[in-house]
Amino acid sequence: MLSESSSFLKGMMLGSIFCALITMLGHIRIGHGNRMHHHEHHHLQAPNKEDILKISEDERMELSKSFRVYCIILVKPKDVSLWAAVKDTWTKHCDKAEFFSSENVKVFESINMETDDIWIMMRKAYKYAFDKYRDQYNWFFLARPTTFAIIENLKYFLLKKDPSQPFYLGHTIKSGDLEYVSMEGGIVLSIESMKRLNSLLSIPEKCPEQGGMIWKISEDKQLAVCLKYAGVFAENAEDSEGKDVFNTKSVGLFIKEAMTNQPQQVVEGCCSDMAVTFNGLTPNQMHVMMYGVYRLRAFGHIFNDALVFLPPNGSDND
Repeated sequence: MLSESSSFLKGMMLGSIFCALITMLGHIRIGHGNRMHHHEHHHLQAPNKEDILKISEDERMELSKSFRVYCIILVKPKDVSLWAAVKDTWTKHCDKAEFFSSENVKVFESINMETDDIWIMMRKAYKYAFDKYRDQYNWFFLARPTTFAIIENLKYFLLKKDPSQPFYLGHTIKSGDLEYVSMEGGIVLSIESMKRLNSLLSIPEKCPEQGGMIWKISEDKQLAVCLKYAGVFAENAEDSEGKDVFNTKSVGLFIKEAMTNQPQQVVEGCCSDMAVTFNGLTPNQMHVMMYGVYRLRAFGHIFNDALVFLPPNGSDND
């Protein structure tokens, strides 16, 4: 009887200690003191067309040439069909796109990260990109192989943003005290953010390879933790109407939801006209998106865009 009572008391004590530990961890603030707790992400919006029209034609041409976007796509051998679709569609519009894989794949050219862990792949890819291209590109876009991106819309959104400032943007999500950019919608870092992140990658106390003391957190959350230590915060990207431009779902799913929730405003309730990304696409859906975005035209209709982003030299984009 005494033995059972002793076991019960030990269990109670261990349970109390564990609860206290969880409570303590829940109150830990990541980053530089209490100011982190009060930070709320900004809602960054694309520039107005009127602002662009105020710029001279020569200045617009210079702007179109100055925007250089480097695209990072993280893949695994099981993604080979998606890999092929991404390579044949939207990545042609990046100023440079490279695939980072978990192992060598003979079918496609890629940079072998020698790991299955997406967070470690992400770290290595960012370091590789910064070390090799920091003097050539001012914006770095990372995506999954299930993501479709309209790079011209991304460049337009970034038009009035200064890459020498620590921008980290996409579709933001709040998890407890942590605000992060979801990898599902794609992640954009300015060259300044890349510089700050690179300085932390070798400091395990601030940017560890294995996140979490008790459980492993997702790669996009881990990136946000590292960037917070560098004073870089998640920013939500929206159009002038407040609609997200980085989307974590496919167009089809958005339309289905709009038909259910807003049957009188299916198109208006669906997506932004300036959308940058959609996610969760199959290879066939990638090609359908490519057709709709870049190939289908209404004869005689001209959009009269205020700015044209020229394709990189040697590109075979549509």
